[in-house]
Amino acid sequence: AALLWGAILLGCSCGPGPPSAGAAPLLAATYVLDDADGLGRQFDGIGAVSGGGATSRLLVNYQEPYRSQILDYLFKPNFGASLHMLKVEIGGDAQSTDGTEPSHMHYENDENYFRGYEWWLMKEAKKRNPKIKLIGLPWAFPGWIGKGENWPYDYPDVTAYYIVSWILGAKQYHDLDIDYIGIWNERAFSSKYIKLLRYTLDKRGLEQVRIIASDRLWEPISFVLLIDSELHGVVDVIGAHYPGTKTVQNALLTGKKLWSSEDYSTFNDEVGAGCWARILNQNYVNGNMTSTIAWNLVSSYYEELPFGRCGLMTAQEPWSGHYKVEAPIWITAHTTQFTQPGWSYLQVDGHLEGGGSFVALTDGLGNLTIIIETMTHNHSQCIRPRLPNFSVTPQRATFYLKGSFYMVETLQVWNSRLGFESGNSSLFQRLHPLKVWRGRFSLDLDVDEVYTLTTLKTGQKCVCQEPPPPQPFPSNYKDDFNIRNPPFSEAPNFADQTGVFEYFVNASDPGDHVFTLRQVVVQRPITWVSDADQTISIIGNFQWVNMTVTCDIYIEKQRDGGVFIAGRVDNGGIYVRRTKGVFFWVFADGTYRVTRDLAGKEILMKGLSGVRDNAWHTLTLNIQGNSASGLLNGYPLWENVTVSKPSNGWAALGTRSFEFAQFDNFHIE
Repeated sequence: AALLWGAILLGCSCGPGPPSAGAAPLLAATYVLDDADGLGRQFDGIGAVSGGGATSRLLVNYQEPYRSQILDYLFKPNFGASLHMLKVEIGGDAQSTDGTEPSHMHYENDENYFRGYEWWLMKEAKKRNPKIKLIGLPWAFPGWIGKGENWPYDYPDVTAYYIVSWILGAKQYHDLDIDYIGIWNERAFSSKYIKLLRYTLDKRGLEQVRIIASDRLWEPISFVLLIDSELHGVVDVIGAHYPGTKTVQNALLTGKKLWSSEDYSTFNDEVGAGCWARILNQNYVNGNMTSTIAWNLVSSYYEELPFGRCGLMTAQEPWSGHYKVEAPIWITAHTTQFTQPGWSYLQVDGHLEGGGSFVALTDGLGNLTIIIETMTHNHSQCIRPRLPNFSVTPQRATFYLKGSFYMVETLQVWNSRLGFESGNSSLFQRLHPLKVWRGRFSLDLDVDEVYTLTTLKTGQKCVCQEPPPPQPFPSNYKDDFNIRNPPFSEAPNFADQTGVFEYFVNASDPGDHVFTLRQVVVQRPITWVSDADQTISIIGNFQWVNMTVTCDIYIEKQRDGGVFIAGRVDNGGIYVRRTKGVFFWVFADGTYRVTRDLAGKEILMKGLSGVRDNAWHTLTLNIQGNSASGLLNGYPLWENVTVSKPSNGWAALGTRSFEFAQFDNFHIE
């Protein structure tokens, strides 16, 4: 009753969809499923990544009931994607694809386990599925860890302490048990560091935390594990990224669990769904990988940032409440709703004669799940690597169930058909159960289909009431940051691209600026990509052309400190260094500049402003057509500056360097 009431509150319903029809067979082949000679590898689960970076940034701002509906589609068992694993970025204060995520230790003597939104997300996932596995992985590190060098391994004891602190903080402050920890996303590994990390984990009573290495390629980690027995003893999983469903001989020889620990990363339309369906099966069929983890969980970042809409679903409009349950959610359900980590794959080749693949899994207690995909080449291309040509044709598959499965009499049938020609897809529909006659059944398979055949009767396709229609970002937007106990450390809708901007209580200010937004990263981090030399946070609608941006600013750094407000900002994410726009800067030495770029090299105007550090000033930037003007404290400071490119973009604020600075009473029109 409580579950039903919860569904009613959220406006969601679950049930079978209408049946769909099969297609005429052209090619016939038989396949045997038998557990008499033992089972294959143990299945570890299907998951997704939040982070790497800031991919869930806009999700937290959604109002209820929409935020809970999105979380249900991702994590709730037998509802939608029903994910088995959640992998999160351990924030490192640096750009990690679509933004920066804050560290739990900005500075050496600083610890705060309530920054960012990954703690909240892990708790929401656990609330829905207490069995979900949690994985942490750093993309970047705060600068103090490298003591001035852009490298985390010179002081491996410091790095190990930092990572283990995050795991302990998850438990102490959020009652979250981290199951797996990674090394450094898609960058070099250090054998010495990995061994020290294991030692530190064990010393702190975290023996149950497993180590994944190296979240890059199969080599050199596999080779090093074969020649270093001590390292072999401490690494539990070899994780490769975008393996193209293939593994290497050395990885197999290690005897370790093999995972595709980051994959997919593809635009979430029907082709993205085809990519996901194909690799979910073929990562095991071709590569013996027992877990596949999608980047990313949910597209909750401004779509014009790099890899827009590469999440399993889309939720990038908290201001309207609009979200979209994309096809990859239902492709995920074909596996996740009918398997669990700890099940085992059957030993079977898995290639279909007419193209496509199948996997079969069992819980060892008599349950059997078979997942079949017939994705064609052009309808299943992932973003990387390049997909060699292959062909798939309609076919009839006959399966013989042997061993403990011989007694199975009925299989539940779930089907998805990606309608590329018709433009009309049928996703995760329950068909009529299939009768098994003396251990034998046949199925007609068309191209671009997914079937799940299972003894489990628990599957559900849940559908919530339609979310509100899409709306652009509000054309008149204000934030005074006056919030005493903010639920998150960052102000809504601001997307930090270099540096970290946090709510701040300015206890020394008795006036109007007690509650502000403050840039808090004061040392260049150990970066994952080329962060800018300036800090910047973007907000708004990328299509904006004419705008007025107003903000109170407070430079904290004496002599060479500086801040800016900006409009028509055209770039972010991994390309943040090349960002252009219209930037209005003021500096602690009493000068101002107007530049066409974040780097401050393309100067359009400069002069004296009288601005000083440690005092509040109000900046206004007005951009209309090809002309821009700027006001200081309500009085014109510069005007009629010609601005041609870029022609549109976000609003932004930021600082000249990695320095403390405060912002208040932000307003865009």
